[in-house]
Amino acid sequence: VFLVFGGKTGWVGGQLMELLKKDGKDARAAQSRLEYRDAIEKELDEIKPTHVLNAAGVTGRPNVDWCEDHRIETMRANVIGTLNLLDVCHQRGIHVTNFATGCLYQYDDKHPIGSNFITEGDEPNFFGSFYSRTKGWTEKFVLEYDNVLNLRIRMPISDDLNARSLVTKLSKYPKIINIPNSVSVLNDLLPIALDMSEKKVLGNFNFTNPGAISHNEIMTLYKRYINPDAEWSIFTVEEQDKILKAGRSNTELDVSKLKALYPDLLDIKTSIVKVFERMRVRLDLKNPILPE
Repeated sequence: VFLVFGGKTGWVGGQLMELLKKDGKDARAAQSRLEYRDAIEKELDEIKPTHVLNAAGVTGRPNVDWCEDHRIETMRANVIGTLNLLDVCHQRGIHVTNFATGCLYQYDDKHPIGSNFITEGDEPNFFGSFYSRTKGWTEKFVLEYDNVLNLRIRMPISDDLNARSLVTKLSKYPKIINIPNSVSVLNDLLPIALDMSEKKVLGNFNFTNPGAISHNEIMTLYKRYINPDAEWSIFTVEEQDKILKAGRSNTELDVSKLKALYPDLLDIKTSIVKVFERMRVRLDLKNPILPE
């Protein structure tokens, strides 16, 4: 039995529920909230899940800037709530797959663009947003538990134009930065997450497609495949910081640990084209694909 926190109303959690049910698994969307330890315990004891998936938490609406002004609510869900769930599952011997973030890092002298990518063992070096700080604090505690698989997602992308998908967000911005980043194509990675959960894999994994891609490259493909009228301009990180409450993480993660288990995982430059091909089908688009 799979119990999915965030499965009732969450974006990633909802997709996990769909995949599990499609695969014929007994999947339940958790009704209890992470903040309420007693309610979690009651639900675990009633359902007796063999696997718990945690895709709940606070990322902020419309973006992580929200967390800057709602710090207590952010901590209650992302720190206290996550640890509540992991702790009560540990007491019951239940495996937990925890969907975390890879937005704990930024490029620096030790990790410049294009080389010496961030591994799971590297200490976080990005503290520019309260959201990322809460995730960094929490991860240190999460990894003390021996019943947890911790998956570090970054800038998730779906095959539709869901408001939470990176593609949708970028398409609504008049200005974007042009820096390579690790991103997670959910179509590729969520089935892997469920396989890892079922096998009760443990430990910390960078959970993105191999390689990096810039926002400009993504938007160029979006214009080619989806919306030929799309327009945007490029601005610098310094210019971006002036209009945001919180800084944004820019980095490339090393996914060799994940690739060792799943060698067929597509690199991001290959996968992103397939995303837009599937998106065209889903949207039933008839406009011609623009030439490169």
